[in-house]
Amino acid sequence: MHISVIESGKVVPRFDTLLELVRVLGYDLLMVPRSLVPVAQALIRDHRNPDANRHAGDGEQPLYAGEV
Repeated sequence: MHISVIESGKVVPRFDTLLELVRVLGYDLLMVPRSLVPVAQALIRDHRNPDANRHAGDGEQPLYAGEV
């Protein structure tokens, strides 16, 4: 299957094809319960820019932290 056929919308890829494409790009496809999407997005945002959410001296810390 060619990528251009998927991109044009002529073919809808099967889940395993989509999963393979995502993994080739160096990512994982995760299914997250809708109620936890904001938490997952916050984790990704904090991982991409860890210094943006650090408040100097106000005592606030993120609820979740990944290992560096």
